[in-house]
Amino acid sequence: MAVRHVEPYTDEWQEQPQGYVRQVVGELGAEVAEWWEGPCDPREVTILLGDGSALVWDEECGWRRGRFLSGGRAEHTEMDEVRYLGGGLLPRPERVPAALSDARLGIGASSAWRPCYRSHRNCRDGFDVALDFYSGLVVK
Repeated sequence: MAVRHVEPYTDEWQEQPQGYVRQVVGELGAEVAEWWEGPCDPREVTILLGDGSALVWDEECGWRRGRFLSGGRAEHTEMDEVRYLGGGLLPRPERVPAALSDARLGIGASSAWRPCYRSHRNCRDGFDVALDFYSGLVVK
């Protein structure tokens, strides 16, 4: 089986995180108020939670949680009191709710320090292959 890379900055590339994030949204269930894709460089997705906080994923540091200040589809999300969930760029979707709970409490693998797992400038480092795994999965 050949490995297929998605061409950077195409519509397909920009939308690539959707499959993964839909899985996470499914795991979070009723806690999610809404979610949207932000701009790229790095690619970013925001999940607005019912308690007024936000969960943001980007392709450099993975998931972070904080008090939502501002953001939208055309702008990067701004938050206060940020905690990074840890667990890498693509922790299994079923692990995100527990990591979120830990971040709210300031325990576990969560940290106030921003990890940097990769640079968004490394478009051909194979990360698109990992994201592509989630594109064909069905959300619960």
